[in-house]
Amino acid sequence: MSDLSSLEKNNLKLAQEKMEKAGVDPVAINVFSKQYQAILAGRNSTINELDIEPVKNLASLENIVVSDEDARNAIQETVIVKLNGGLGTSMGLEKAKSLLKVRGDLTFLDIIARQILHARKIFDARLPLIFMDSIYTSDDTLEYLKKYPELAEKDLPLDFLQNFVVKLRADNLSPIDWPTNPTLEWSPPGHGDIYTVLWSSGLLKRLIDAGYKYMHVSNSDNLGAIPSATLAGWFAKSGAPFAIEACKRTVNDKKGGHLAIRKLDNQMILRESAQTVENDMGAFMDINKHQYFNSNNIWLNLPSLYEALFKVDGVLDLPFIQNRKTVDPTGPSTPQVIQLESAMGSAIEKLEGATAIEVPRSRFLPVKTTNELLLTMSDVFELTDDYCFNQSANTIPAIKLDERYYKLIADFNKRFLEIPSLIGVTSLSICGDWVFDKPAKLVGDVKFEDSNC
Repeated sequence: MSDLSSLEKNNLKLAQEKMEKAGVDPVAINVFSKQYQAILAGRNSTINELDIEPVKNLASLENIVVSDEDARNAIQETVIVKLNGGLGTSMGLEKAKSLLKVRGDLTFLDIIARQILHARKIFDARLPLIFMDSIYTSDDTLEYLKKYPELAEKDLPLDFLQNFVVKLRADNLSPIDWPTNPTLEWSPPGHGDIYTVLWSSGLLKRLIDAGYKYMHVSNSDNLGAIPSATLAGWFAKSGAPFAIEACKRTVNDKKGGHLAIRKLDNQMILRESAQTVENDMGAFMDINKHQYFNSNNIWLNLPSLYEALFKVDGVLDLPFIQNRKTVDPTGPSTPQVIQLESAMGSAIEKLEGATAIEVPRSRFLPVKTTNELLLTMSDVFELTDDYCFNQSANTIPAIKLDERYYKLIADFNKRFLEIPSLIGVTSLSICGDWVFDKPAKLVGDVKFEDSNC
């Protein structure tokens, strides 16, 4: 054994001790340790193009027939979970991104709450709503949701907290020390952490004991992921322990994780861009070859998940991702670090019998940038009385906003005092500093450029 590996093993011990001292959940530390040891053993997290084949001809929701009885029975045994740990720092936010206003004074949280309350009425179902928050989003989220006291379901929490783990120095895998801002020494372990938290918090057992069999998980910034009794009924009848809602990729989805078949064992897997070597990026972004991407709308069979986690003491050993960043995301000259993460959808290869289903694009309306925020705020989508976003335009326009002036939400709000009509737009490119302060109707391929371009 080389001196370096001995040093790295000691650094793992230092990382474990630092997390124990900070009160990190022991199961989360075990997950982190397995990932660290995999790196020491020479296991990398990449998935090579030569080792996979494209997924073809997924079953489509449009062709699925589910009886009213099966749909009703399944949705009555379903719980809804929203991933809500993000602060939206890439858009300059310092609070939960779900507090961002997307339609008038309605935030993501308002619309999610109203979608759930409406679904409870039409399905005559309990349909609990629970948020997976971070330590940075929990207080603000729970405070805001006090305006919806009817959301709380008897004997169930309105949120649970995701874990946090240490960032590692990229040069020697030691836990980073950053006394100028100690909070930057920590990072979330990715949304694959949901399995760890459901297990170690006891929430999984609690839900099963309360009579729930199924869970639908989605991102809080995806307002297309409304409760669906049809999907619940399909999932229940499938007998699968796990299912991904997949969509057909478009040119806007080149960088998103896609489904594939591993040649070694014919297993369906999920490949993220961070798991792809540079030479394979062309194939990774080939939307005609790899047609299906993961919407991160996930269905879980709770008793099956409990059984799987029981066998491994809560450590599902998901494929991990080495996310390389600088310790201070705003400081490109600060030390390089590795954040060990896992994706929720990667459990498709760990739960025997897991599957995927193609769903309409309407179930995937994420807001990761101000480009997508502008779309969501515009008349490209109609917000219906049941708080669904229905596409009004024939096509969704491609939006490109100048990051110098529109990337941060404060700058975006200063310049979009009035949201223009985009229903007739094919593409919109804004370069330079433009202010929209009066109603406007844009049509076709639209470009704004000023002397700064």
